[in-house]
This record gives sequence, structure tokens and C-alpha cells, in this order.
Amino acid sequence: MNLLTTLSGSLMEGFFPAGWDLRKIDALAADDGRLGRREPWWHPQFEPVPCATFEDFDVYMGHEIAREVQQARQEGRRVVFILPVGPMGMYRWTVYFLSEWGVACDHVHGFNMDEWSDARGNTLPPDNPGAFQFAMEQALYGPLGKHTVPARQRHFAHQTELPTYAAQVADLKKAGAKLVTVFGIGRVCHIAFWEPHFAAEFAAEADWKAQTHRLGARLHPLTVEQNALTSFRSRTTLVPAYANTIGPALFLAADRVIGGADGVLGRGMQWQGLSLRMTLHHEPTPWIPSTYMPTLPGRLFYVQELAGPLVAECH
Repeated sequence: MNLLTTLSGSLMEGFFPAGWDLRKIDALAADDGRLGRREPWWHPQFEPVPCATFEDFDVYMGHEIAREVQQARQEGRRVVFILPVGPMGMYRWTVYFLSEWGVACDHVHGFNMDEWSDARGNTLPPDNPGAFQFAMEQALYGPLGKHTVPARQRHFAHQTELPTYAAQVADLKKAGAKLVTVFGIGRVCHIAFWEPHFAAEFAAEADWKAQTHRLGARLHPLTVEQNALTSFRSRTTLVPAYANTIGPALFLAADRVIGGADGVLGRGMQWQGLSLRMTLHHEPTPWIPSTYMPTLPGRLFYVQELAGPLVAECH
């Protein structure tokens, strides 16, 4: 007896994205020997990197971001980052390494991938502690101090600015900048807030991939609840039901990706093991946006505990 055998007639029927094959997903969850084995669709230069502890995860991922900044400086070129709020712990180490190395960041352009909004794309004030702009200023831009990214090169997914992202990034790439997408993986395998149910709107994968952004994107209930647990101390009523987000045309345009999965809650509890397995081992499909990230060069860091086994353990 499980969800698959009791789904019919339950309140969960119709809850998951229509394009999800739950039996196939369950088979991936049960295959403990598969995690990390290379798939035919992975980019030759993509690799998952297990991290023994949460602390290791933060250091490794922070170092990876800092090295991209340092290398761009050494090579005399600009670097463009698409940046998430979640995971966040790596930014403290990015700041540490760049400060220790004395690397100035005036060649860096940061584009936040998403922001909470209402249905019309209006966003939280930047001084709201739940706003992603506030989080980035506190975690990265402020602590960098004299080495920080110039204010004019920090971009946030506001109603008026998000629609300009694609043109700005394209111009920077034409001028020789490298584009690096830093990402986390959502509970429903979104990248940024590009949700799986958006796939139903497009007749062809190419049309889905051509989308640069969306204002006032409707969020899946699991996305709202994930953020209630991870960012709002369980207070679901604080979480907006909409967000502004970049689309596949931007996050898949990356020259390199740096991903992170750190969804360990402690005492054996976690929320991200299934999402990690789907990302790595389900073939790419618009119904599971994160499945496209292994098709790009880069690294996906994950806390080893997420590897499972994904079996029942009551708490």
C-alpha cells in the first residue's frame, strides 16, 4: 500500500504535474545503485559531486563560484552569474575566498533568477526580509565590502527589469563574457521558479526552451510549502503564491553551471533526495525542468545524505 495504489479518488489525485509518470519516478527513487552513474544525455563535462557534510557543501560550492570570479579576473574578461536564493550558505564562502585572494568584483554581473510577486508581477519591497534582493544584499553584495559588485551590475527580477535580462545577457556574452548559471533544485524540480506545469502550455520543446522569463508565475503548491519550510520557519501564510522568474532560454544558455542540493533537515529527515534523483536520472523533459541541467557542462554539488536510501523511517 502506497501513494500509487491509493491515489485514485484521493485529494492527491490531479495534484502532481500532469506530465509526471509516478511509477517511473518511484522506480528511480528505489534504484539506490543508480545515483551518480552517468546517463547518455549528460554533458561530457558535467559531474555530480557528493559532499560528506552540509559544511563541506557550503565550502565546495562557495569555492566553485569564487574560482569563476577569480579566473575571469585573471583572463581579463567579464563574467555573468545567474544567481539563486536557495541554496544560500555557499555565499559566505564565496565572500571569504574572494576577500582572502583580494579579488575585486567590478567585472562581475549578477542577475537574480527570481523574486516573489503577486499575479501582476509586483514584488516585495527590497527591504522586506523575505525578498530575494534583501537576501542577496545581506549574504553576498554587502559582505564583499570594497571588493563588491557595483550596484549598477546587480540585477533583480523586478517587474520592469526582468524583461530586459535576455538582451542584457546577450550583449554581455557578445562582448566576451562567460555566463554561469548557479542553481538549486525545487521540490517539484523547478529551476528558478520555472515550474513543471508550464510545460502544458507549449506544443513543442523548442517553444518551451525559447521562453526568457515570466512575470507573476503561478507556483505549484509543493513549491509554496517547500519555501514555508526552508525560508519562512513553517509559516505558510507568509509565502506568496506567485513569483517573477527567468525561463529556460536564460538558465539553459549557460556556458557552465554550478548546482547545489542541500535539502537535509536533520535527524534523518530531508526533502530533496527524490528531486535530486529525478534531476540526474530522468531523461530531459519540460515537465521536469531540472533534468536539463546535466546536459550542460559544470558541477552539481549535493549533500551525501540525500543519496538515500529513500525508504520509510518514522520520526
